[in-house]
Amino acid sequence: MHKQKLEQIKTAGFILKPDTPEIKPLYEKIKAQFEVKGIKVLLAERSARMIGGEGMVFKQMCQEVDFLVSLGGDGTLLSLVRRSYAFRKPVVGINAGNLGFLADITIDDVDVFLEQLLSGEYRIDDRMMIEGYLKKSTGEKKEFFALNDVVITSPQPSKMVKVNASIDGERFNSYRGDGLIISTPTGSTAYNLAAGGPVVYPLTKAFILTPISAHSLTNQRPLVVPTDFDIELDTEKYDAIAMIDGQVRYDIEEGDVLYICGAKRSAKLLHRKERNYFSILREKLHWGDRHW
Repeated sequence: MHKQKLEQIKTAGFILKPDTPEIKPLYEKIKAQFEVKGIKVLLAERSARMIGGEGMVFKQMCQEVDFLVSLGGDGTLLSLVRRSYAFRKPVVGINAGNLGFLADITIDDVDVFLEQLLSGEYRIDDRMMIEGYLKKSTGEKKEFFALNDVVITSPQPSKMVKVNASIDGERFNSYRGDGLIISTPTGSTAYNLAAGGPVVYPLTKAFILTPISAHSLTNQRPLVVPTDFDIELDTEKYDAIAMIDGQVRYDIEEGDVLYICGAKRSAKLLHRKERNYFSILREKLHWGDRHW
């Protein structure tokens, strides 16, 4: 499960948390730490403009590096994973704030992480991705990938939406309420958890369908299904929006259909070898007795 290794560790490509020019001194410090270890650092053009430096076109950077680094939080990492997905490069997150579920290398851990990276003491996790497209009533297709989730809600706060769901072409449920979350196991600790959905081990291959504040006398429950199934969703006469990883928006209108399946390839997240998912759950969710 964790036997994948980088072919070489010579060049890293960075993106920085957007709209935070104050991150420049931190980036320069980390860049120097990488370079002292003999790892060349490239910076994406958009991030470079933000801090007043020189950068490289994102696609070219992805082609030239051995792995990618997000400096920010989980949101920065989510964006990087989606944007770099076609290049199949492992992504590691350095968290500029609190410990995240995805960006789990702290600022103080960078030197130790680099030593472990160069000595082979790391692992690469395969995380399932959602692949899908919105088919408009006009026939136009809008394709997307998601690492965390796809959330369907009304464009107007507090207004109900009806989401009809089919699996492999067979209608199985209509969700009436504030919306529906289709989550990956990686995203199970995000909006899915807040809506009452289950926490699912992140290396599992499954969809989690969780209704948001269901307006129904029948007890709508979260549903976990394997990625072998294709899921089709429509909202009948209700206007709705689909949010991809909470970052990209698509408008859903009458006659539109949202198609979702498991992507053929996984995303690759690079972690410290000793990183323990369950200890992060205990810390972030305050599970159990800390003094056991």
